[in-house]
Amino acid sequence: MEGNSTPSTDFTFIGLFNRKETSGLLFAIITVIFFTALMANGVMILLIQTDLRLHTPMYFLLSHLSFIDMMYISTIVPKMLIDYLLGQRTISFVGCTAQHFLYLTLVGAEFFLLGLMAYDRYVAICNPLRYPALMSRRVCWMIIAGSWFGGSLDGFLLTPITMSFPFCNSREINHFFCEAPAVLKLACADTALYETVMYACCVLMLLIPFSVVIASYARILITVHRMSSVEGRRKAFATCSSHMTVVTLFYGAAMYTYMLPHSYHTPSQDKVLSMFYTILTPLLNPLIYSLRNKDVTGALTRALGRLKGSQKVSGSA
Repeated sequence: MEGNSTPSTDFTFIGLFNRKETSGLLFAIITVIFFTALMANGVMILLIQTDLRLHTPMYFLLSHLSFIDMMYISTIVPKMLIDYLLGQRTISFVGCTAQHFLYLTLVGAEFFLLGLMAYDRYVAICNPLRYPALMSRRVCWMIIAGSWFGGSLDGFLLTPITMSFPFCNSREINHFFCEAPAVLKLACADTALYETVMYACCVLMLLIPFSVVIASYARILITVHRMSSVEGRRKAFATCSSHMTVVTLFYGAAMYTYMLPHSYHTPSQDKVLSMFYTILTPLLNPLIYSLRNKDVTGALTRALGRLKGSQKVSGSA
């Protein structure tokens, strides 16, 4: 076994673009999604920072969600697109380790942040009088710090162990990035104990925030159902359903990858489901959480109006 292990050599991705008849179309779709996600999240951050009407706890948390999404999708997609253009599929051991760490840290931070954002909505709708106290600036910063701490802890704990295993001569990762389950399949050592530990970590990282989301939205729906205004109920139900759709896609795909036994997995299914929470979620989050919101669209309209006004002034000058 020792003679077949090469712990510091390059890995090769089988990737998503392995079918010539569909690779060009898939490349174009992912490219559009990537740049649209960057633009949408960037616009969200800019609007929240510049418009005083959006200086509230909810939008403060949304701006950090957008920042995580921009970092998150940039950890995986650019290399994949550049490799396709250059006709290469390799990644160094150091590069794979860095990608694995950043991915775990950012996805972990988003898991916790989404759960705590659902709590923010619960307080706003179910306890509006106590909202300023329960969601003060200090509490918001504690939420952000706690989310980053949870994600970083996951990255610092799991990455060194994952990448310390000896890897066999077959160094083809049947995936499009260095995700732990795909990398561990190349290990020449027994990984059963570590996979059990990783499973326990994932239960905490996924089920606890997801339980907070479910509990928060359940209480929200009960409160909304008791509202006398039919229009208010309709808007609240529409908002909750759209939020729950994105959250379910994000958490559900991750639960499938990390919590189901290997016998239920196939490489093709793993790649498709990983696309949901690595490529699609950073695009859907700003659209669902933010750009459909009247406050945000109003801020965007005001920003465009100021831009047109400044252009007219400069043109007349």
